[in-house]
Amino acid sequence: MEVVSGTLYAVEESIRTKLIAVGATSKEKAATSQEANLDIQEQNWIHYIAGGLFANVKKTTDGRFYVAIHN
Repeated sequence: MEVVSGTLYAVEESIRTKLIAVGATSKEKAATSQEANLDIQEQNWIHYIAGGLFANVKKTTDGRFYVAIHN
C-alpha cells in the first residue's frame, strides 16, 4: 500500500507542477491534459486525482483541469 500511495503522490505532484506551469490556476484558466503536456501515466491517473471535494486538482464540466490555489 505504501508503494501505491507514494506513486500516487508523485503523479499528483507532477500533474500539479505541469498545470501551474501552463497557468491553469483557476476554473477560467483551466487546461486540457494535452495543453499541460501530461504523459500517459498522468493522463491515466488524473481522473482519479481530480475533482474530489478536498482535491487540489479540479476538473471542469468540459474536461479541463486546474490547480485550486488558495491565497
